[in-house]
Amino acid sequence: MSIKSFTKTVPGIGPVLFERSKKAKNINITIKPFEGIRVAVPFGLSYQQAEQVVRSKRRWIEEHIGMTKKVEEEHEARKKDCPEIDRKAAREKLVKRLEELAAQNGFSYNRVFIRCQKTKWGSCSSNNNINLNVKLIELPDELIDYVIFHELVHLKVKNHGPDFWQELDKFVGNAKEIDKELKKYRLDV
Repeated sequence: MSIKSFTKTVPGIGPVLFERSKKAKNINITIKPFEGIRVAVPFGLSYQQAEQVVRSKRRWIEEHIGMTKKVEEEHEARKKDCPEIDRKAAREKLVKRLEELAAQNGFSYNRVFIRCQKTKWGSCSSNNNINLNVKLIELPDELIDYVIFHELVHLKVKNHGPDFWQELDKFVGNAKEIDKELKKYRLDV
């Protein structure tokens, strides 16, 4: 029986999670805040080959570790500045911004709910109700606007297909890049 995953300390890089992946076609290195370095290793390639790739990408890894450490530090600073979210103030700010962006851009929704969710920044129901996560208040304003526009666009396009992203780009510019930026922030911390 082969090992599915293990963590190894690679000299000069630190701990790296090596994991077998049925989806991976190539060795894929990801670095995420609070999670560290993960290497997806496709079947047919050895863990030794994966480690060689990791060593060869050391400079790239170091750059990305630096960026993730910055995100982690910013998150910790925000947590210290605001250990307990003022839900009333958060609700006022988020609902006001939703109303402004909807009115300025011709969107109409049914109801809005501000909730403490563990997995989503926001959602849009089939009844055109918009749910926003109270934790949005901890994000930079441009990411708050991105999440709000994301849900407003779902009023028109109920999926994440190409039409959705094209429509969202009209309001936020490069939506997929902003979405990557949003993924740097964790909800479950």
